[in-house]
Amino acid sequence: MTLAKRIIPCLDVANGRVVKGTNFKDLVDSGDPVELAKKYDFQGADELTFLDISASSEERETTIEIVRMAAEQIFIPLTVGGGIRNIDNVNELLRAGADKISVNTAAILRPELLNEISDRFGNQVLVLSVDARRAPTKSGFEVTTHGGRQSSGLDVLTWVTEAISRGVGEILLNSMDADGTKAGFDLEMIRAVREISKVPVIASGGAGAISDFADAISAGADAVLAASVFHFGQFSVQDVKKDLAKRGFSIRL
Repeated sequence: MTLAKRIIPCLDVANGRVVKGTNFKDLVDSGDPVELAKKYDFQGADELTFLDISASSEERETTIEIVRMAAEQIFIPLTVGGGIRNIDNVNELLRAGADKISVNTAAILRPELLNEISDRFGNQVLVLSVDARRAPTKSGFEVTTHGGRQSSGLDVLTWVTEAISRGVGEILLNSMDADGTKAGFDLEMIRAVREISKVPVIASGGAGAISDFADAISAGADAVLAASVFHFGQFSVQDVKKDLAKRGFSIRL
């Protein structure tokens, strides 16, 4: 049985508002996270991803409150990321209504965190967020931190392989070069990660045309995540799903 490909709108949240920029810079206000969550649920999104890009200790409470409010309004799986550093953070977010949590920088600083989360809550709740860009590494792609501004010195394929061995259930692969450019997904990077990953790969960064979603899935993505094309009404989740269905992909319409 072919699993349906998923379409996932992404809400990048800073200071309680949804924002979107290009290559993580020049952020523009895109609306209220709870209202947008309801809209995407209604449009037929398969899941929703909520990334607190300004996550810091003093804002943690705000995030929990927004997660709780959004989770009450939607009936699709909700992934939450940003500022998750330990088991207690994960526990708190799951209790607030998150179905999965996404970790990035904290796992790079202390990879054992992945084992701890997976052992305690199961790998189905654990998503590894990889902010990747082209660089002279073994695979040609490196992992970055701090919104793509700093190199971690890690090769993407080496890191993904290690993370999967530590219990990660899904890879959120975000191209920092393509982020917000609307120039299409980094298909070469998707193919490279797909080849070595035995867990689902979510492609992110670069959606501009409706055909970009089909291209990402053809390159090996199990799910495709996008933000600005949905936030600014370029097309809807349903438009994307109809296009994919027409091209013969398995989709939940």
